[in-house]
Amino acid sequence: MTPSATAPAARRALVTGASTGIGAATVRLLRAHGWDVVATARRTERLEALASETGCQWVGADLQDQDDVDRLAARVLDGGRLDAVVNNAGGALGTDPVAHGKVQEWLTMYERNALAALRVSQAFLPTLREHGGDLLFLTSTAAHDTYPGGGGYVAAKHAERVIATTLRQELVGEPVRVIEIAPGMVATEEFSLNRFHGDRARADAVYAGVEAPLVAEDVAECVAWTLERPAHVNIDSLVVRPRAQATNTLVARH
Repeated sequence: MTPSATAPAARRALVTGASTGIGAATVRLLRAHGWDVVATARRTERLEALASETGCQWVGADLQDQDDVDRLAARVLDGGRLDAVVNNAGGALGTDPVAHGKVQEWLTMYERNALAALRVSQAFLPTLREHGGDLLFLTSTAAHDTYPGGGGYVAAKHAERVIATTLRQELVGEPVRVIEIAPGMVATEEFSLNRFHGDRARADAVYAGVEAPLVAEDVAECVAWTLERPAHVNIDSLVVRPRAQATNTLVARH
């Protein structure tokens, strides 16, 4: 008789900013691929709905609050081994030129993008370094170049990217992969709407005339693909744009 094989345990991931957009799409796809997933965000009612839909676990947390991050880490690690952290939380506010940029908006963007990713990464690095795993950063093409009116968001995303590129050097030789995914134009339900402070007409104009901008599911596919490469394969940085977009400012419109 052939001895029965024990099925390998499902890999386990934490996804931040999971209440909407790319984060929620990533939770859905990883669950469909057999992952155990913990979703986190501030809006707990959305997390509850996502858990009912996908079977994920969830923890409500504000990643701008260190106490909340510490509580999140304790809850997640109490549930078992963690194999991947997807730093997806972030967002943009405003399109003011640098000369008139609102300092509070710049501070908020830095908190939500760079410092949130830093806090979460620091909280889970000890277990990833001990057991091996992946630390993934969802940055943006804004982390690779700039554009007029984007100074605050560009600065925050450049900072987040530098966290990833520096960590990759500091952790070389250890069993931790550091991955960056930098999406270009992605049409999600809230990103541009939040940027324009709820002005639907201005938010919709971002995508007007653009044939097939990316959607959240396209980026989630990139996340899953990088996490599911063999352990010795590190996708350092993956830039993904719609075919209609050549740079941050050069976009084909009909």
